[in-house]
Amino acid sequence: MSNSTIYERFAETVARGPEQPAIVEQARTLTYAQLDRRIDVIAGSFPSQEKFIGIVADHGADFIASIFAVLKTGAAYVPAEPDFPEERIRFMMKESGAGFIITQRKYQEKLTGFPLLFLEDMAGEPPTQEPLYLTRPEALAYILYTSGSTGVPKGVCVTNANVCHYVRAFQHEFHTVPGDVMLQYSVCSFDIFVEEVFTTLLSGAALAIPVGQARTDVNSLMDFVREKNVTILSGFPYLLMELNGLEKIPSSLRLLISGGDILRESYVNRLLPQVTVYNTYGPSETTVCCSYFRCNGQKALEDGTYPIGKAVPGTTIELLDEEGRPVPVGAVGELCISGGGVSDGYLDKSKNEMFVTKADGTRLYRSGDLGYLLPDGNLAFLHRRDSQVMILGKRVEPEEVENVLCDCEEVQTAVVCPFTDEHGLSYLTAYVVPEGTGFVLSEVKKKLFRYLTPFMIPEFFVIVDHIPLTPNGKPDVKRLPVVLKEGGC
Repeated sequence: MSNSTIYERFAETVARGPEQPAIVEQARTLTYAQLDRRIDVIAGSFPSQEKFIGIVADHGADFIASIFAVLKTGAAYVPAEPDFPEERIRFMMKESGAGFIITQRKYQEKLTGFPLLFLEDMAGEPPTQEPLYLTRPEALAYILYTSGSTGVPKGVCVTNANVCHYVRAFQHEFHTVPGDVMLQYSVCSFDIFVEEVFTTLLSGAALAIPVGQARTDVNSLMDFVREKNVTILSGFPYLLMELNGLEKIPSSLRLLISGGDILRESYVNRLLPQVTVYNTYGPSETTVCCSYFRCNGQKALEDGTYPIGKAVPGTTIELLDEEGRPVPVGAVGELCISGGGVSDGYLDKSKNEMFVTKADGTRLYRSGDLGYLLPDGNLAFLHRRDSQVMILGKRVEPEEVENVLCDCEEVQTAVVCPFTDEHGLSYLTAYVVPEGTGFVLSEVKKKLFRYLTPFMIPEFFVIVDHIPLTPNGKPDVKRLPVVLKEGGC
């Protein structure tokens, strides 16, 4: 199994249960055998053998079949959501050198200038001669574009072996079996999508894909979950926070997985008596998650957040200082990850400075995230190494302020953002979603002063009805209003 490729694992799953449900949509269900036939139809339509193939299409059975068709031919897929900015899609496809893009006719104009292959034209029976399958575990499976600090997306190159490593780690912890149904809710550009698709379809479970209102309204989504007997849901903590506000969640759910951002106790306190909840951690560069923490029966940390847990099998997480030396137990260090999930790095190799090789030959990814080891052996996440700002000559971590603010009972959630005025001096603005109607700023500030020094208190507070999110599910600071200070921002 350690030498498997994704498609080899999938083919084994098909052989074990060809009539098991694989894809569950609102109006139809495809078995593994039917999905496999659709994969062959799509792969048989490819005009040429390529190294990279783009996919820009609506979520559904054809989207999933396209991914496996690309993998079956030995290529790597480059996914993009149809509603991504046009220039972002063009950058991704050009940099990766995608030979063609699998898409739908309605997106033709957005993809002008690229060779296109339309899913509507791929009909009929599979070709009599199966597509040639020539790939190895170390071959690339996909390129996932993450936001770069310079504003230019960075393409993370993930191998078949990386994905199979993560599927084994997931299976070891969560024991997915035929009969389980995983919700496919994430956008294709984030690791949660990888988790949803591959841990499900390489384990004989079913993938349930909602469309329309079920993707935008939590009540409609829960109706879909209930109707399709979804058992596993993986998402950002903000989705779990929405579920936490419901009177009850569907009884079919056995597991909720939070990833991609900090999980606060207040986001899941009403969920914990109903379902198993996990907090997870892992950069895209190390393939989905590299640590798990089961929240049920455990206390949150003093700042109201949950630990990120312990490394998954086949992975090591070290806490190192700036010189790469281990820090003492309990001291703050950078989370540095090695093991089967460490990817091939970025497509632009000039950006690979955070991937290092140790003296013993171990390949390591320096995450840029800071954390510390708890007495029970679990890891706690603090913040990004580069998130500090200077206010009145003193270092301030906006996330520390954010944690204290979110711990106030009057606050449902909040984001604290640093800005600079026209003189280049930093100041903080807090964007707050109140809990009910009892938000009184003077009372909230009194609580903040109990835990924070005066220079750490945000200068401005803005009430918002929700925190806007990026397509990757993180707070979209650019869509929040900026409170100008002395003409600067």
